[in-house]
Amino acid sequence: MTELATRAQAFGLIAEGVAAGLTAPWRLYLARGCRYLSLSVGDRAEWNAWRTHLGCPELSVRVYDAGGEIRRSSVAEIMLDGCRISVELVEEVSTDDLDRLLVADPTTTEPEEK
Repeated sequence: MTELATRAQAFGLIAEGVAAGLTAPWRLYLARGCRYLSLSVGDRAEWNAWRTHLGCPELSVRVYDAGGEIRRSSVAEIMLDGCRISVELVEEVSTDDLDRLLVADPTTTEPEEK
């Protein structure tokens, strides 16, 4: 697809992903004029699949308090012919998850104290 000039082309981009085996987004927002397309997905595997499929180079993560619940919003974005396309995943996280965000490499183990 070379441009996203029409709503049909924007929806065609999503249809191509679903036809390729990706799970359909649970929410799709297309701004008037086709300058912004937002996909919301249900889990991290879907988020990774859509951002890989679309080739999204820009990633951002935001952690925030939503009325006593801690949420993490992961967003991947790409500009395609003047249209900003974003894939968003919102997850509820616990304080244990937040502790893991502070560790540079969670796969390594901490040295034992003597």
